[in-house]
Amino acid sequence: MAGYYEGLLILVGINIIAVIGVSILTGFTRLFSFGNGGFMAIGAYTGAILSTKLHTPLAVSILGGMLMAGFVAFLLGKITLGLKGDYFLIATLGFGESVRVIIENLQGVTGGARGYSGIPMKTDLFVIVISVALAIFIAWNILHSKIGRNFMAIREQEIAADAIGIDTAKYKNIAFVISAMFAAWAGVLFAHYFTFIVPIMFNLAKSSEMTITVVIGGLGSLTGSIVATTLLTLLPELARAAAEYRMLAYGVAVVLIITLRPSGLMGYKEFSARAIYYWVRDLFSRKAVKSGEEVSS
Repeated sequence: MAGYYEGLLILVGINIIAVIGVSILTGFTRLFSFGNGGFMAIGAYTGAILSTKLHTPLAVSILGGMLMAGFVAFLLGKITLGLKGDYFLIATLGFGESVRVIIENLQGVTGGARGYSGIPMKTDLFVIVISVALAIFIAWNILHSKIGRNFMAIREQEIAADAIGIDTAKYKNIAFVISAMFAAWAGVLFAHYFTFIVPIMFNLAKSSEMTITVVIGGLGSLTGSIVATTLLTLLPELARAAAEYRMLAYGVAVVLIITLRPSGLMGYKEFSARAIYYWVRDLFSRKAVKSGEEVSS
């Protein structure tokens, strides 16, 4: 039973790393993409090949997967980031499906549709805890730097950001590359936990799942994305009998969130110790005021 719960925590950690990348791209730059499943696949297969063929340590496999995905994202961004709105979304969707088809046809290298096996199991709970902490630390510092402020300027008003001298094309490409590298990081950990991967694991549903999670957590809240990832990863497992209806539940959740709370669970707010302190203080203040009113009446 302990192994089961440990596996759940590992899966939550892998998903958090992938969703952090989507949060940077979609939540803080407002670029919607359905290509992160493809970047996750690039990371997973690159890391797996490095580990099985060259016997590299996990850290080197992760770095190799991230660099490969970052390079592909840089080239793709140069071509597609000039597209506006839905056209960019459709381009990334096509990219994600193209990656899956290419992997299926490279049987000599990737194993094709039969999958890639023999990957050493190197992802454990300790590796996940370190990886998640490092991913959050990196993402938090990026978003609170000049780069992050430029991302948010583009999100709020791209034309105005361009007018004040921000190279919007450059920073959108940076966000795209960072997002791809986080997805690849998660992909390498995924491959080294399950030890067997097939292209269908990284299909459109996987990309949609990550984007939906960010929307539910709150566009513009890193911690909101983390909370939403944890909930949406654990709930299907806790209700395993209804796990096959996961995507239906996601769709219903998105409709409800957009209707009742368009900014998501956390909106633009971050979950922090200071926020908890102020929430508790305000809660007790309201109770004290209410008690005083009851006594006076």
